Amino acid sequence: MPTVPIPEQGVISWNMNTSCNYRCSYCSQRFLDDRGRWAKDLPRFLEAFERLPGRWEIKLSGGEPFVHPSLLDLVAGLARRGIVISVVTNLSASEETLHAFLDAAGNQLGVFSASLHLEYVGDGLRQTTEAFIDRCKLVRSRLLTGSICVTCVATRANLPRLPTLRERFVREGLSFKVQPEKRDRDVVDYTDKERTQVLALGGHNLTGEIAHDFRGLPCLAGCRYFILDDRGQAYPCYPARRRRQESMGNLLTGSFRLQLGARACPYPYCNCTVPIERGMMAKTLLASPGTHL
Repeated sequence: MPTVPIPEQGVISWNMNTSCNYRCSYCSQRFLDDRGRWAKDLPRFLEAFERLPGRWEIKLSGGEPFVHPSLLDLVAGLARRGIVISVVTNLSASEETLHAFLDAAGNQLGVFSASLHLEYVGDGLRQTTEAFIDRCKLVRSRLLTGSICVTCVATRANLPRLPTLRERFVREGLSFKVQPEKRDRDVVDYTDKERTQVLALGGHNLTGEIAHDFRGLPCLAGCRYFILDDRGQAYPCYPARRRRQESMGNLLTGSFRLQLGARACPYPYCNCTVPIERGMMAKTLLASPGTHL
């Protein structure tokens, strides 16, 4: 099995709350029974992050992280500790709140990922596409470090609109990425035509693929990447969390343990683009004959 160099900086995808102000029909968390939870006892989380070995980036997501009542205090606490802060948001927060977030993150901001949800953004809807673009440009104008990108789920209903939308965002200098639609936590059975359309848009987050299969190949998920929920429970990757397998323990109770190195991926479908994009997999993975289109 090929070796994977261990990066200096690890990444945590923290689903810090299940609550969200949107109810998208294609939401991958729609199966959750409780959509009103958020991470509590934030000082304990901050202390636990500080105890992790090495440098870390925390990718805040949910739900919708901007509905968390203590988000700004949390971000300021992470920044003071030198932790890189990334965020995935539907960009529905007020401009005042966006400015406050950017002030709190300062030069510790990593990736600001704005999710474009076309059931809520468009003519006659809660927010127009042009207003969404203006907010993206506002964020970009305030960046001291890091970057901004726009993502959109490639639902069957969205697919005809996405090429034009991508051109509009690219004209503004904004990176535009699509993510495949999922049902029951797996990618929908796209037709051949639909697969061609998704791939023409770059595939999942511009990886050139729709659904990755890396079974048997080395990955540092669990060592320099893991998923954390609002209660402190940790899993090495999204497929593990989805199946409730390979628990790494709880970050707040002392039962949490990082893995010591790369492991062979056991899952037939991987949707964790952070390890793929952050050098946590051997380069040969991206050309693996087991990769599905």
